[in-house]
Amino acid sequence: QLQLVESGGGLVQPGGSLRLSCAASGFTLDLDHYAIGWLRQAPGKERQGVSCISSSDGSTYYADSVKGRFTISRDNAKNTVYLQMNSLKPEDTAVYYCAAARSPVCYGYISRYSYDYWGQGTQVTVSS
Repeated sequence: QLQLVESGGGLVQPGGSLRLSCAASGFTLDLDHYAIGWLRQAPGKERQGVSCISSSDGSTYYADSVKGRFTISRDNAKNTVYLQMNSLKPEDTAVYYCAAARSPVCYGYISRYSYDYWGQGTQVTVSS
């Protein structure tokens, strides 16, 4: 059974950093053909992708709103995907989800409908 478990959220001041983790079980990141994305949902807004890493060659993708501040990576030995978030802004406040798509590439990674499996989410709050 494929499972995704996020951790690492919390409260941070503007300009601060957090690292989110997404531990996968039931499949292996480097052998199975699942692209992994990070999406977020702020109150009253739609859930949208902010980053994605492909399983085929490790290519990474970022939404314009986080480009240059967020970095997605994976540790195949730990079967875990990370989202390093730097220079955080209040508008980054949201519940962050990791999700797996039954595709080796990050096609349509911004849309929540591109993903087939979801973690439970972790809250990130950026506030002074």
